[in-house]
Amino acid sequence: MTAAKYHKEFEKDVFASNNGIKLVEAAPGYAKASMEIQPTHYNSVGIVHGGALFTLADFTFAVASNSHGRVALAIDAEISFFKALTNGTLTATAKEISLNEKLGTYLVEITNEENEYIAHFKGTVYRKKDKVTFE
Repeated sequence: MTAAKYHKEFEKDVFASNNGIKLVEAAPGYAKASMEIQPTHYNSVGIVHGGALFTLADFTFAVASNSHGRVALAIDAEISFFKALTNGTLTATAKEISLNEKLGTYLVEITNEENEYIAHFKGTVYRKKDKVTFE
C-alpha cells in the first residue's frame, strides 16, 4: 500500500483529527505521527494530559499494526510518562517488534522537538483474518 493511501485512510480517524494528530509517515510495521500541543491538551494543572499522549501513541500504533492489510485490534496497551510538557510539537514513532499469524507487538516512542523522551508505549494487537478495506 502506498503512503498516500495510508494518509487518505487514516485521515478518517475523527478522534485523532479532533485532537490535532497528523500522520507523517507509514510503512509496513511502522508509523510516525505528530501532534502540536494546544491548550485543549492540558489537564487541570496546566500540563499535557496523559490521555492526550496516550491518544497520540494509540493512533500511531493503530496505523503501524494495520499496515499489513489485516484488521488488527488492540488487546493490551500500556504507557509510561517521563517528562511533563506545556508546549511544542510531539512526535510518536511506532515500530513493530514481533509479528506472527495472530499477534503483533509494537513499541511507540514519543519525543519532543529536542528529541527528548516524553513517553514510551507498548501495545499488542490481535490480528483478525479480515482484510483492511481502504476505500
